[in-house]
Amino acid sequence: MPEHEQDDQQREFDLRWADGAEHKEPSARARMLAARWKHNPPGPVPFRAGPEYAGSRRRSSWISTAVVLGCVAAVIVLLGYINFRAPY
Repeated sequence: MPEHEQDDQQREFDLRWADGAEHKEPSARARMLAARWKHNPPGPVPFRAGPEYAGSRRRSSWISTAVVLGCVAAVIVLLGYINFRAPY
């Protein structure tokens, strides 16, 4: 059997052995966070921001749509005016 095939078989065996381990060591980040949180646990964080974090009142969707359509219409009119005034 060629040497590279033996290496592949050995590597496959090592991966199966590692995947089958009963205990897997946590990552360095997990160990760091566990050590930090041991003395200073994190506080609860809401999934969604409450009303005090929502900021200013949002505009309704029809107002936003009207503003966008107004801007598009203004650009079309401006381009038409420029083309009308351009000498041929």
